[in-house]
Amino acid sequence: MNGAQILVEQLASEGVEIVFALPGVQIMSLFDALYGIRERIRLIQTRHEQATTYMAYGYAKATGKVGVAVVVPGPGALNAATGLGTAYAGSAPVLLISGQISSAALGKGQGQLHEVDDQLDVFSPITKWSHRVQEAGEIAEVVHEAMHHLKTGRPRPVELEIPLDLLAGDCSAKVLAPRDYPPSRGREAELQAAAQLLAGARHPVILAGGGALIAGASRELLELAEFLQAPVMTTQQGKGIIPEDHELAVGVNYAMVGPAREVVPQCDVILAVGTRLLFRDQRIREDQKIIQIDVDSEVLGKNYPAEIAIEADAREALAQLNEHLCQIGSPKPSQSEKIEVYKQAFAKQLQRLAPEQVGIIETIRECLTDDAIVVSGITNIGSWSHFAYSVRRPRTYITSSYFGTLGYAFPTALGAQAAFPDRQVVAICGDGGFLYGVQELATAMKYGLKVVTLVFNNNSYGASEWHQTHDFEGRYIGTDLLNPDFVQLAESFGVIGLRTTPEKLGDSLRQALTAQQPVLVEIAVPNWMPPFHLVGHESSPREGH
Repeated sequence: MNGAQILVEQLASEGVEIVFALPGVQIMSLFDALYGIRERIRLIQTRHEQATTYMAYGYAKATGKVGVAVVVPGPGALNAATGLGTAYAGSAPVLLISGQISSAALGKGQGQLHEVDDQLDVFSPITKWSHRVQEAGEIAEVVHEAMHHLKTGRPRPVELEIPLDLLAGDCSAKVLAPRDYPPSRGREAELQAAAQLLAGARHPVILAGGGALIAGASRELLELAEFLQAPVMTTQQGKGIIPEDHELAVGVNYAMVGPAREVVPQCDVILAVGTRLLFRDQRIREDQKIIQIDVDSEVLGKNYPAEIAIEADAREALAQLNEHLCQIGSPKPSQSEKIEVYKQAFAKQLQRLAPEQVGIIETIRECLTDDAIVVSGITNIGSWSHFAYSVRRPRTYITSSYFGTLGYAFPTALGAQAAFPDRQVVAICGDGGFLYGVQELATAMKYGLKVVTLVFNNNSYGASEWHQTHDFEGRYIGTDLLNPDFVQLAESFGVIGLRTTPEKLGDSLRQALTAQQPVLVEIAVPNWMPPFHLVGHESSPREGH
């Protein structure tokens, strides 16, 4: 076999089922190898390199498996970098395999096609590990090492570079068997101390982040919350860790929007699981104790000092905590009435701040099944969805985390649909962000990815225009948009195009979901205030909004 054949055989051995890629001269041997293995690894070809890593991100977030992207070096790798940065922020196991110029030309500055000196340096801030293959014989071992980084500790992306001569040249290396990676367990003394502190707490509260969801800790966290009768807040990344219609779920907390301002002042112990524990506008009193669980040791105590810090996989640690609590005492009396007060206060806050947006989001929720996957884009409805969209199951709500990646939602939704072709997948987009990846309508049609794309059109980069309105005295520049006819644009790709209003969105969305093919729905909306522009007291939004 040649190096490319060893590479794809190793990927198949590691359980890779889909590769998202765009061809080019340095990786044609790899494409030929994928042809030879096409019954075991499916190739999905994109129309822009940014979509390779976005789709791999959507696949990884929806499944928990490794998403794999393949591009050429230089412009291909740089185009893919934004998706890799999104995966880094979102703690997703994405593997980017980049071709590279010939080994003999590396570092010589000859102006080879797609040449970038020290390309690895580009990826060091947005990967957990990156490596350039030096000889064909190490390809299988390097892929094996990449999987170790992707599947242990905090999942974050990895980038590999392989020169074209090593892909095309003969290789005698053997394909390695995959390894099992058992989750890390916490120290017994710390877990016992945490159980004692929780058992003695009068008003405990749980804040669950993306790390808890990634660990698959839903059952364990719900068991703990019910034992303690503790209200559960989540971060945006943690949505769905328990059903958001559960009596203990009080909502997502962020800045001036969220339940923390009601819940946190009343609590005496905060259990933070799989989160950086960042209350942007919330102070923690000295008499309030924090127990923090995270697989990433760098997160522990980073934003608030923890009384007890436990470095462990969230699922393992919560299971151990549950065992200790059952040995210590009995389940606590129901707190449902008090928690319902928190839930109602949060619901009223949302209705007061964003009544029209909440109505639209509730309509979307009513049209979808509990296992439908929603990718929340960087648009007004997407931002308010963090708070108002009720997630019922884990891994059914995808964000770009703190990266806030404009344009990621549509191609990310395609990756999720590739993972689950029979489930409903909806991308919530704005008019500006959607056009970043409009060419991937061709990808959707070619591979039968029946994503329903909701394009909320206010003919502007809305958040920036709102900023100019209220902070720059209406000095508008560079925020208005000249848009195409989105329905005709969709139809030109063979995609069904629909145009509707917020009032008729339910009928249009149900029609789109029954079509069983890609559909774009355009909804004309005004430019509403985004939640992250709230300043001062949340009950006094700025004049006119």
